[in-house]
Amino acid sequence: MKSVLYILTVLTVIGLAFWAYRENYATQKALTQTDKLHSDIQRAHARLAVLRAEWAYLNRPDRLRDLADINFDNLGLLPLTPEQFGLIDQVAYPAPKALPITNPVDVSSMEADE
Repeated sequence: MKSVLYILTVLTVIGLAFWAYRENYATQKALTQTDKLHSDIQRAHARLAVLRAEWAYLNRPDRLRDLADINFDNLGLLPLTPEQFGLIDQVAYPAPKALPITNPVDVSSMEADE
């Protein structure tokens, strides 16, 4: 009886060791993938910062003004003046849609009953 218990214990330990071995490698693989994702995210953030800086550089008002002057014949762009902006009162907002009436109540028949 003791020998069967010893054999089962040894087999259980071997099974647990195999499971721990597989879990260790699965964990290492997940950590490697996580590190790769972190480095990809860092590269994307760095690239985004460069693109934002390039966008800010290309959208400088003096540069855009010069481009509008150079391409005036093709585009016909004029400089913005304060008179070109409207007031908030001049904005035509759409009228709110009327809600449909469901289950109407006949008030005239109620007054006649009283």
